[in-house]
Amino acid sequence: MPANKNALIRYKTIDACLRNRRRKWTLEDLIDAVSDALYDYEGIDKGISRRSVQADIQTMRSDKLGYNAPIIVVSKKYYTYEDADYSITNIPLSEQDLGRMNEAVEILKQFKGFSHFTNLNEVVQKLEDHVYSAANQTESVIDFEKNERLKGLEHLEIIYQSIIQQKAVTITYQSFKARAESTFEFHVWWLKEFKNRWFAVGVKNKTAQIQNLALDRIESICFCQEALYVENGRISPAEFYHDVVGVTVSNEKSAKNVKLFVSQEHAPYIATKPMHHSQEILEQRADGIVIKIKVQLNLELEREILGYGDGMRVLAPEGLRKRIYWKFKNGISGYDEEDKEASAAS
Repeated sequence: MPANKNALIRYKTIDACLRNRRRKWTLEDLIDAVSDALYDYEGIDKGISRRSVQADIQTMRSDKLGYNAPIIVVSKKYYTYEDADYSITNIPLSEQDLGRMNEAVEILKQFKGFSHFTNLNEVVQKLEDHVYSAANQTESVIDFEKNERLKGLEHLEIIYQSIIQQKAVTITYQSFKARAESTFEFHVWWLKEFKNRWFAVGVKNKTAQIQNLALDRIESICFCQEALYVENGRISPAEFYHDVVGVTVSNEKSAKNVKLFVSQEHAPYIATKPMHHSQEILEQRADGIVIKIKVQLNLELEREILGYGDGMRVLAPEGLRKRIYWKFKNGISGYDEEDKEASAAS
């Protein structure tokens, strides 16, 4: 990339001159053209030196910026492009450039509900088709966790636009616990993704309490044109989720010190991928480690702990320890009942 905006103005001016083959361009002519352009675009009235324009021509000729411009001097006086169709604006993407763009698109494609990301993918595909032949196409080397059958992704675009345009939405929603759906006005402040599930976060019917709405529980959504949007002037997502694992935040609960024993088998994973930003290693043992995190006690935390099975054990607080104990005990009881039924059947 050019070092600065003035350099780009100089290169583009020289390029425009050399593409105009209806006149002959001496070095003095190029100096005058560049000086005029700098004055027109940047208000620079001191002109440009002969040495600077000569250096610009050499830079354009070189591979330093990827131009490799075929600039020649005719009759030892007039500058022009040897290739009449050449322009620095027509440089094709290199294989490395295209590779980086394709990697970026693979990342952006995870957000399939956003129409502008889809459009970007189409743009890059056109560039790819232009630069490479079909024989040079390669498979993706980045594979992301995704769930193609996940419900609610079709709502991403309207929710995103409601945030950007600051418009309220009318949502028909039914949580897993609710017996029936309900329709209400909602003011979305941000979108939250957790473990491949999306949530709209904001306030309902101008209330003060912030709520998470799972997109897969939204039955319908549309802009609410008559409602005045309630802006978020109080809190950022980083602040809101500061004391939790997951998305469930309580206004009544305070963060607790949670001590966990992690077996030697799982210790390296927990050490390199902390459960929470507050995680500290309190003790190194022969059979594992003891860690501490300061978080609110919520369902996502419990699921995270349960997911490690016998590789993680709650040491404190006692209430969480008992809750995890009973969940494991109930789970074992379920297996015992199945074993008894299987034995009886045989």
